[in-house]
Amino acid sequence: MPANLTPEYHKAEQWFRQASTTEEKILALEEMMRVIPKHKGTDHMRADLRKKYSALKEDAEKKKKKAGGVDPFHIPKSGAGQVVLLGLPNSGKSAIVSSVTHAKTHVADFPFTTPMPIPGMAQFEDIQIEIVDMPPITADFVMPGMINALRNCDLIAVVIDLAGDIEEQAGACFDFLESKRLLLDPDNPIIDESGKSLARKCFILATKKDLAPQNAIDNLKAKLTRPIEIVEISTEDNTSLDVMIADIFRLLDIVRVYAKKPGQHADMTEPFVLPRGSTVMDLAQSIHRELAEKLRTARCWGSGVHDGQNVHRTHELCDKDIIELHFS
Repeated sequence: MPANLTPEYHKAEQWFRQASTTEEKILALEEMMRVIPKHKGTDHMRADLRKKYSALKEDAEKKKKKAGGVDPFHIPKSGAGQVVLLGLPNSGKSAIVSSVTHAKTHVADFPFTTPMPIPGMAQFEDIQIEIVDMPPITADFVMPGMINALRNCDLIAVVIDLAGDIEEQAGACFDFLESKRLLLDPDNPIIDESGKSLARKCFILATKKDLAPQNAIDNLKAKLTRPIEIVEISTEDNTSLDVMIADIFRLLDIVRVYAKKPGQHADMTEPFVLPRGSTVMDLAQSIHRELAEKLRTARCWGSGVHDGQNVHRTHELCDKDIIELHFS
């Protein structure tokens, strides 16, 4: 019986063949098993895929134990969101992190000065956002394991030097993201075995706008094959950096919510940070999952409501809302 393999399967199979790490091969195999047609003609193929998958998982576990369980590209998330910078050598990644955080990066005019990820915390109003400087990539080389950091972050910033070769930079970065299935595709979402999306939202940080020719942005837009937001900055211009942080906050698609105990003033110093679209019940669960089951009523001060208005547990939260929770 013919297998009748789909284009999605062949694409995943090509991803598997091009994978450079065990972790990436596992992800590609998961995708192959997800999209392969399930009928008698593929019984042997599916059995073979499961066998390969088990062997790779076992191999990955052995390597993890041998290395002491340390992955230098696993950057624990901190703050309200994590943004990972991706770019070619001397694109300006380290200068960005150095300019908006207290992280000690090595900024130099020669390439490959960042051998390992360097995280730093940038301040936006009353929250912090983690920005991670990554080793540079080229069209021919990407440091093994780097894909793990990109898959685990909240937002990918593709850093392109407007004063450099725009076509080379855009081509290398987006070819890499496409090949590793890291670009969001609403028509073909890629998820892992736990249902988590493997792709990430991306935008472009166009650096050195003060040194770039006047038509640089137009040239960049002409090289893009899909719509993607572009944020122009110069690390010599603090105003552009402030705008960048505000744009990152917007792109993270999160809201800040301040908790208020009955009869007391709201705590306006440490907001709870939730994905946009979260509800009062989501806030209660983020505070204490078991206590949330006893949520009785809530009052809200903020957008679209009267001050102190009673709201349902399904009420959608807005940025800077103040919420007073009442439990039974």
